[in-house]
Amino acid sequence: MTDLDKDLLTLERAADDLRRGYMAVVSDGSRAVALIPAELANTPSLARFDEFTEGSFILLTNNRAASLKVAGEDWPVVRIARPAWMSAADIVAMADPTLDLSTPLKGPFKRLNHPDEAVDRAAVKLVKWARLLPAVVAAEVPLGFASEHGFLSVPATVALEADYTQAAKLRQVASARVPLAGAENTRLVSFRPLVGGIEHIAIVIGEPNRHDPVLMRIHSECFTGDLLGSLKCDCGEQLRGAIKAIGEAGGGVLLYLAQEGRGIGLISKLKAYALQDQGYDTVDANTRLGFDVDERVFAPAAEMLKALGFPAVRLMTNNPDKVAGLERFGVTVAERVAHKFPTNPHNENYLATKKARTGHLL
Repeated sequence: MTDLDKDLLTLERAADDLRRGYMAVVSDGSRAVALIPAELANTPSLARFDEFTEGSFILLTNNRAASLKVAGEDWPVVRIARPAWMSAADIVAMADPTLDLSTPLKGPFKRLNHPDEAVDRAAVKLVKWARLLPAVVAAEVPLGFASEHGFLSVPATVALEADYTQAAKLRQVASARVPLAGAENTRLVSFRPLVGGIEHIAIVIGEPNRHDPVLMRIHSECFTGDLLGSLKCDCGEQLRGAIKAIGEAGGGVLLYLAQEGRGIGLISKLKAYALQDQGYDTVDANTRLGFDVDERVFAPAAEMLKALGFPAVRLMTNNPDKVAGLERFGVTVAERVAHKFPTNPHNENYLATKKARTGHLL
């Protein structure tokens, strides 16, 4: 196992610790930051954090800080002072905008005049990797802190580049014939990063020709739409429609990527839905949570296509970012194939927002 593989394994283990509310550390070789997820803060966890650290602060993304009326400096991550009056409930409310209405008198908050640091961005990226809200309680610590106290330490560059390094290390781990409605001649091929982690699935329909651009779709998993038939989005229709269209065309590929909620995870997506119930559109809901409008990267899709022997594709999508995303990682998009469905009363605003604010060709 290479040093990078060991670091990626530590990244996965640290994300597991964070999901349990435990402490982790990120370091860039010259400075280190200890952190716990703000979303999971409680009185015992803060007391334990304070036993090991001093001078703690809150790290928020610029998106979340702006929604709390904290002026930023266009830094991706903002340091917020943690005064003595700030309780665990206050910290959780800072992180979670679904609590904004029930805790309307938060603050005032003081931004610390601290320039952009790789360790700060890496700390927030690490909780994103753990599928948590992008906010942490943090403190600068000595470089030997993690080994001295038995905490996991992740190099900042490893956390910040994890999406791409994990994609480059995808490997096929299982393959089986699974007849589907509308495409009985179908094989599922699973891909997993070399050091473990979340899996993606390639749905190979028919016997696609590898000499010509293959008809294919990138589909981000959507538990609510794909499985439950939610009417808030068009994901279920897009999934089943793509399988049917590829089957009728004689063959192709659908990549089912584990990137729920445009990469923010199922729980955060449900929080975004709660914000939409308060009147925010899908873009503002994501940014109010502290995320980017779209957190996905398409490096895993490109690597899967290369592994399957498809260097050029006819991509079924309404999203120009998917075209650019594949081409960025070395896959030729010979054609964009429109892939849209009628609206319903529950998703017409959602689809209108995608057209008006995220450039979807609808």
